[in-house]
Amino acid sequence: MKAAVIEAPGKVTVTTVPDPTPGPREVVVDVAACGLCGTDLHILQGEFAPRLPIVPGHEFAGEVVGIGTEVTELAVGDRVAVDPSLYCNECRYCRNGRNNLCDRWAAIGVTVAGGAAEFAVAPVANCVRLPEHVDMANAALIEPLSCAVRGYDVLNARLGANVLIYGSGTMGLMMLELAKRTGAASVDVIDLNPERLATAEKLGCSRAAASAEEFQQRGGWEVVIDATGNAAAIQDGLDRVAKAGTFLQFGVSDYATTATISPYRIYNQEITITGSMAVLHSFERAADLFATGVLDPQVFISHRLPLDDYPQALAQFAAGQGRKIVIVP
Repeated sequence: MKAAVIEAPGKVTVTTVPDPTPGPREVVVDVAACGLCGTDLHILQGEFAPRLPIVPGHEFAGEVVGIGTEVTELAVGDRVAVDPSLYCNECRYCRNGRNNLCDRWAAIGVTVAGGAAEFAVAPVANCVRLPEHVDMANAALIEPLSCAVRGYDVLNARLGANVLIYGSGTMGLMMLELAKRTGAASVDVIDLNPERLATAEKLGCSRAAASAEEFQQRGGWEVVIDATGNAAAIQDGLDRVAKAGTFLQFGVSDYATTATISPYRIYNQEITITGSMAVLHSFERAADLFATGVLDPQVFISHRLPLDDYPQALAQFAAGQGRKIVIVP
């Protein structure tokens, strides 16, 4: 079969690899769509993936075309979205229900071959069957949505909060959509990219600007979310949190990224700084939300490119062009 392969830091090709064979409790998925993510760029930079080469792609959905000998939950022809998370279910964090912090954390498309290919293997437990009305060409959005749902689980935001989001790429826009549906009084969005800001306005943010200074918000925001991973945005966001407010680090930074905090301010103003790591008990809920139309795929997906164009798609994504880029094998 054909697959994209990140062979070494900075080197990605599209080549032929062996067809996948499912284990007893695995299925083979004919990939209908695979989304690009910032994690894929980190892997290309030599981060996250413990070993290269690797077939990337952790945001994918498709049709089951093969099943292992012990699979009874799914059948050939079922349409599924795949949760890429792989846990040991044995370490302290797994036993405490915090599987996303697993000591042996792994993921399809990060530590084992993923969905940037014609076919991919997944444990049956990671597959969520989708209703017939869901267009498989759009279902790659479910995995990033599940990360956003996890982010709001961490926030546990109160009704009527004023929210500030840094970044209006795919994840920032998803956080915007969820903020609107979880009772935010206002949702302001910051981005340096005018085209992306225009999309945030189209989706109904309260205000959009290139800098928080433009909002002239007295007292800050009760909830500040970084969806960029950018050091300057993170530093600015930390300074915009209101008393008793929460800062959520949602964007994925490079390993070397740092920010400065004021311990006294955190103590004196009871500010919470927290993070959200990938998916935890949120994939099924994201699939249900997606099936109800919580996202408009025509707004979120800006480009659909063939698998042969995977290297160019990564370069385009790295340049900040478009929103969600989806690979169609």
